[in-house]
Amino acid sequence: MSTDRTDQPVAVAIVGCGRVAYKHFEAVAQMREARLVAVCDIDPAKAAASAAAQGVPGYTDYHAMLAAHPDIELIHVLVPTGYHAAVVIDLAAYGRSIVVEKPMALTLADCDAMIAACAAHHAPLYVVYQNRFNTPVQAARRALEAGRFGTPVLGTVRVRWCRHQDYYDQDHWHGTWALDGGVMSQQASHHLDLLQWFMGPVESVQCQIATRLLDIEVEDTAAALLRFRSGALGIYEATVATRPDNLEGSLSVLGEQGSVVIAGIAVNQLASWRFAGADDDPQQVMQAASEAVKNEYGNGHARYLQAVTATVRGGAPHPWLVDGAEGRRNIALLTALYEAAHAGTGVVPGTPPRHSPLGRVPLTDKRRRARAAG
Repeated sequence: MSTDRTDQPVAVAIVGCGRVAYKHFEAVAQMREARLVAVCDIDPAKAAASAAAQGVPGYTDYHAMLAAHPDIELIHVLVPTGYHAAVVIDLAAYGRSIVVEKPMALTLADCDAMIAACAAHHAPLYVVYQNRFNTPVQAARRALEAGRFGTPVLGTVRVRWCRHQDYYDQDHWHGTWALDGGVMSQQASHHLDLLQWFMGPVESVQCQIATRLLDIEVEDTAAALLRFRSGALGIYEATVATRPDNLEGSLSVLGEQGSVVIAGIAVNQLASWRFAGADDDPQQVMQAASEAVKNEYGNGHARYLQAVTATVRGGAPHPWLVDGAEGRRNIALLTALYEAAHAGTGVVPGTPPRHSPLGRVPLTDKRRRARAAG
């Protein structure tokens, strides 16, 4: 599906009509290069509601959907994280392009299986990390690629968001080790991607996690220290126990020759732009690169998905897109963080987990009984 066909819109299907689906519906609707042809969700009510809202057929079985719509070229997989691998591997057999929401999966074994299946069936795979396409992040990335930071010194991210108990109680999988993970694997997965993208490969991590305000299996708060291969350090702070509402989602990059701070609730405001010997006007750069957002999802989905769609139409892949291999690097780092938190020691990314329960432990009896009763 990579031949040049730039005169026709890409036929898109969406599998999974949960919380994040509306961002994908909005993105496709904004693009002349794409058209939504079908939606699918295992929950008949969700499938019917999304189908009616979007004016397309709805299905509860994606095999039936693909049989009815052989023209589908790009499939957005938005199911719960713990099911990403099974669904992507299943869909790979159709040889269509696939874009899956972050995180790619919960275990490295699942990532490897997804990558292998997509490669075997020539099904290009992309992982949604839309914050790479935020305007202040783009400005900082261009500065990095131009060598303006010099020797890296310190990178930090802070995710101080708010999720209440009803968010986790709405579905059986939220807040579980087996299917979801905590703030590090979900809300702050985007920011972990940015930290590694700007600072480079990670040599070792230390991490502490806690569950402070929510009745969930997983962490609602985390703090980690990273050492990058370059010798630079990183700080990763994440919580969904901020009250009473969202506070910030930010990124700072400090180097020998300059520093950038991106603030806002969705890494959307360029708060500081300082480079030694620079010709550009910091105030002008900060004003031009900052953008208003409606919520913590930000504005990057449409840009990211447009870049994916352009590739499906036959264009060269945008260098900032996240393919399966890049998505796997994020999971290797995430796995190391959880392993360090549960083992109480420093961990090198890529070390097989012995203590981390992420993606491997079923629901506890307490949570199972509570969900069954509710």
